[in-house]
Amino acid sequence: MIDNSNGAKIVATELSNDDRLSETPLTRNHKAQKHSYPSGTQDCDHKPSVRIENQHASLAVEAAVSIIINGIHYAVLMASPHQLEYLAVGFLFSEGLIQHSHELLDWEVTQLNDIADYQKFTQDSFMQDSFIKDSTNESLEFSAFEQSLSSLQDYDIYVVELVLNQRCHQRIQAQKRQLAGRTGCGMCGITGLTQALPDLSIYRQNRQKADTPSLDYLLAIRQQVDAAQHTHQLTGAVHAAATMYNQQLYLFEDVGRHNALDKLIGWQLRQKVEVSCVLMTSRLSIELVQKSIRGRIPWLVGMSAPTSTAVKVAERYGLGLAGFLRDNRVTYYSNYSDL
Repeated sequence: MIDNSNGAKIVATELSNDDRLSETPLTRNHKAQKHSYPSGTQDCDHKPSVRIENQHASLAVEAAVSIIINGIHYAVLMASPHQLEYLAVGFLFSEGLIQHSHELLDWEVTQLNDIADYQKFTQDSFMQDSFIKDSTNESLEFSAFEQSLSSLQDYDIYVVELVLNQRCHQRIQAQKRQLAGRTGCGMCGITGLTQALPDLSIYRQNRQKADTPSLDYLLAIRQQVDAAQHTHQLTGAVHAAATMYNQQLYLFEDVGRHNALDKLIGWQLRQKVEVSCVLMTSRLSIELVQKSIRGRIPWLVGMSAPTSTAVKVAERYGLGLAGFLRDNRVTYYSNYSDL
């Protein structure tokens, strides 16, 4: 289990859960071919020949992460295979299935490496999902299921098994659903409008208006994030959620911006800390605002713009929202002091 205030030690302790995870690649090299014109020739009447360069490109790993809660296959997320305990805890918190860190009793992360691993995991899942089907259809489906195993070799697959207390288990049974999460969408799989657009009034009642973070403070965080976002520097393909706590930067990268925020919220719950401001390297969409309100984060700041709906919901529930943190500026949208 993880309980350490040092960011580097958090990562080392988490990955020691399984020796294989200590070698988990967040990036991989792939062959690529770059086509370009020499610089300064875009406006020329007679463009030179296209320059072709064979090279190796570092690309971000995007893994399928299966979340299993008390033996129930609850969700599949597409995410970066790092800090998966935090991702799972933050995701469950955002789903409303847990409210406190102590409700998580145990956890285990397993990487599926070969056909034998796939067979064991997917057969268990298949038998669970097929329990109520008739034997004829089940036999046909099981045959098709076995034939599809080979396609899984194209994917990085991880299983996060969580054990929650009995009260949480009752919530899971009441809300059980299968979610095929896609990288760019935090709402994929949610079918009910009341689930996608929840009433968050209980969080507004407990919120106090926080001081507006200054431009100098935000630019200083932005500078540290730019320097610390190593996977993004290699690949240009991951988002980050970051916060300052005890004068130290805590940064969580992922191919999905909502996953990055879930990791930060999961860390916050596991470490039992409160933060004053979270910086996102992305635009600020409604699901990020909802997660921040549930996580009782006072200020959410993005490097790009918020959506109109995100601002309306932030204003309604008292979340401070700012965007376009770049160069030497920032734009405040809610909870700021009038000049």
